[in-house]
Amino acid sequence: MIAADALVIGIGGNIGDDAAIVARFGRAREALAQLGAVRSAPLYRTAAIGPVQPAFLNSAVLVRVRDATAGELIATLLEIERLLGRERSNETRWGPRSIDLDVLVWGERLIRTSELDVPHPRLAERRFALRPLIALLGDVAIPGTRQTAGSLDLALRDQAIEEITATW
Repeated sequence: MIAADALVIGIGGNIGDDAAIVARFGRAREALAQLGAVRSAPLYRTAAIGPVQPAFLNSAVLVRVRDATAGELIATLLEIERLLGRERSNETRWGPRSIDLDVLVWGERLIRTSELDVPHPRLAERRFALRPLIALLGDVAIPGTRQTAGSLDLALRDQAIEEITATW
C-alpha cells in the first residue's frame, strides 16, 4: 500500500556532463520541495531508449503532497522543466533532453487525463523508473496492476542499470 500523500516523480536527463545534469536535478528537487517534504532515490546511469544518444542519468524524488490537483501538478512539472532548459517543441520523441520529470505514482491514485496518466503508463517497461521507485517506497504493489515494483524490476533484469551514488 502506498501512502495517499506519496508522490514519486521520476527525473532523467542526458544533455551535458554529469555535473550539469545533477545540478539540474538538484534545482528540480528544490522546486518540488515547495509542494512538500522531499526525499531522493539514488542516482543511476542507464542506456537511452530511442535514437542513438548519450546514456541518461536517472533518479526519483518522493514528495509528500496533500493539497494539489492533477492539473496543478502537471503545470508545475512542465514549468520546472521549462525553467531548467527543456524545450519540448524542439525535441525528438525519446531523444536527448536536459531534464524530464514524470509522475511515476501518486498514492493509490489512478489518473487518466489528456495531460497526465498515473501510474506512469510505461512504468512496468522501464527499469530506470522502477529502481528509484523501489529505493523510495520498497517493493510496493503498482496501483491498477497485480504486480509489485520488485517483480517488474526482476522481469526487466536485462535492462542494464548502474547505481552512480546513493545521494546527490
